[in-house]
Amino acid sequence: MTLRYFLLLLAPLGARAQTAAPPLPDTARTVRLPDVPVTGYGQRLPLRRTAAAIGVIDAQTIDRFNPAALTQAVNTLPGVRLEERATASYRLSIRGSTLRSPFGVRNVKTYYNGIPFTDAGGTTPLNLLDPAIIGRLEVVKGPGGSVYGAGTGGVALFETPAVAAGTARASAGATVGSYGLLRYGATAEAAGPTSAVRAQYAHQQLDGYRQQSNLRRDVLALDARTAAGDKTTLAAHFLYTDINYQLPGGLTRAQFEADPRQARPGAAAAPGTVAQRTFYASRTALLGLTHTYQFSDALGLETTLYGSGTAIRTPYLVDYERDTGLGLGGRTALRYRTALAGRVLRLQAGGEYQFGFVDGRSYANLAGTPGALRYNDEITTTTGFAFAQADYELPAGLFLTVAASYNRLHYNIERVSDALARPDAYRFQRSFRPEVSPRVALLKEFSPAASVYASVSTGFSPPTVEEIRPSDGSLNGGLQAERGVSYEVGARGGFFANRLRYEVAVFDFELRQTITSSTTAQGIAVFNNAGATHQRGVEAGLSGWLWQPADAPGAPGQGPRGLRAWASFAYNNFRFGSAYVGAGGDASGNRLPGTAPQTLSAGLDFSERTGFYLSPSLGHQASIQLNDANSAAAAGYWVYGARGGWRRTLAGHLAVNLFAGLDNAFDRRYSLGNDLNAFGNRFFQPAPGRSYYGGAQVGWAW
Repeated sequence: MTLRYFLLLLAPLGARAQTAAPPLPDTARTVRLPDVPVTGYGQRLPLRRTAAAIGVIDAQTIDRFNPAALTQAVNTLPGVRLEERATASYRLSIRGSTLRSPFGVRNVKTYYNGIPFTDAGGTTPLNLLDPAIIGRLEVVKGPGGSVYGAGTGGVALFETPAVAAGTARASAGATVGSYGLLRYGATAEAAGPTSAVRAQYAHQQLDGYRQQSNLRRDVLALDARTAAGDKTTLAAHFLYTDINYQLPGGLTRAQFEADPRQARPGAAAAPGTVAQRTFYASRTALLGLTHTYQFSDALGLETTLYGSGTAIRTPYLVDYERDTGLGLGGRTALRYRTALAGRVLRLQAGGEYQFGFVDGRSYANLAGTPGALRYNDEITTTTGFAFAQADYELPAGLFLTVAASYNRLHYNIERVSDALARPDAYRFQRSFRPEVSPRVALLKEFSPAASVYASVSTGFSPPTVEEIRPSDGSLNGGLQAERGVSYEVGARGGFFANRLRYEVAVFDFELRQTITSSTTAQGIAVFNNAGATHQRGVEAGLSGWLWQPADAPGAPGQGPRGLRAWASFAYNNFRFGSAYVGAGGDASGNRLPGTAPQTLSAGLDFSERTGFYLSPSLGHQASIQLNDANSAAAAGYWVYGARGGWRRTLAGHLAVNLFAGLDNAFDRRYSLGNDLNAFGNRFFQPAPGRSYYGGAQVGWAW
């Protein structure tokens, strides 16, 4: 009995998002878990029939943590790490892909409601998304190039909450907390038999744990769907974000230990981040339109077109950047289901195209205001790919997937500020050679409760605009695309009438021409190809109910009642290959910086019939290396937190949720999002100390 309950404590949050139990009959004592469909590589099949490592979190999962950030919720997925170097300055790593991301999200292809969210230049502005507008996140681990194009780090699929037919409700809420946290927002949504509309606004402000780290963000999201006919569905998604947050900068170990709340200090010849008033500010609008036409039950076509515009201001230590950008593009996929030799065959084919234009101007930074113009570049990026995939159901419960994509990318950079002085104005063009990214996967389903799979996939990741053109104005024309092959086997299923769910994946990712980063004395990130890496690991987890009463559904407005445990664990043996020349010289055989050898996330979910709930959790990260030479490391850490409250629907219409929470309960001093290979050993970006928050959400349903 002791061993059984110990095992039940180990469960991935990704699994618990996929296996939330539905209401049970009064006489039922087993937990019947729905077979949740996932998008995966476009198959849109049940998870048990998807031959890939996929993690899912939903709004219920996000609501178990501090509403101010997605970090804790995402980090419960094994093999996935979301870091926050400064307030709202996110960095996403899937199986070690953070190696080349000193700031921002790179090497991970991201979509928002099916709209390409990673721009044509390869960067994802994850800071534009507020946790409140996210209804679901699906993470595909490993290269997704066979269906999603460039990127060896994986794919992240964000979706806003769906509106159920017959729904009409409005809600509002607010949260206050430590370090000046203030959040408030409102939502209105309605849906009939054929149409649905949802509008949401979210505001967040924060003074910040450190000097020079306050934040203000306003997000407006509008979603609408309608059935324009028996075969046609139209959807529109609009997102507008106005964000401004300060950049405190990295600290040395001595500075971190003396006062983790300080910003990067300066000297007479090199002022610090406070004196230079470093910050990031942007205003971005995104509009996407999706048309779905179902020719027949077997054949359907889905096409998405989008446009985006953004204006960015960013004073760094030396320069002040002002960028204005425009993005256009779309994606289409034709899906067909038929039979071959009496077995189901699913086919899909399509393509994606993106165009980006940026007018990038760099000025001298005079204490947060632009000085003399340093240079002005016009950057044009075009990228696109075509893909095809076949999924065939073989005898004996076998499922075969074969897919491939053909990819193109072109950059054009013109330094227009030199046009008068140099008639042959500075111009750089780069077309990367066409890439074919195949994938083959085979899955064996033993029963509705158990399956195993194996896959081989390839991927490539060209350098982003920021990597070719760092902020010092130089041009890295020789930077090559990364290329790699991933081998993976995995299993998932359940025991004890699905009271216990498990998943495990073992992978070996061999990457060539690995791009790594380092920083200069001015804090400018520069990049180079340094050799090969071997990224091998194991991801595992379990989830299950420790206790659940016979009348599990409880009162209206509550989820399943009882006590549930979850945990996820990842072991990473990520090392540089032979003849690897890093920032500090020969790094052959060393550990990859920025990736922990082990991570663990675990917790409990308790709720009872009167509406009270409690979700304690813990997170652990082992010591990580901070540079290629492995001569500096950040200590491992454990952090503990909890969120609890009272949630109930009164009189069938009024939904009330009162909550409070605690993060970093033991005031652990650690760095979440270290600067790798940093000049002057300024590696550390301290995470907040102990913090509290509380709030209320009230809604009315008609």
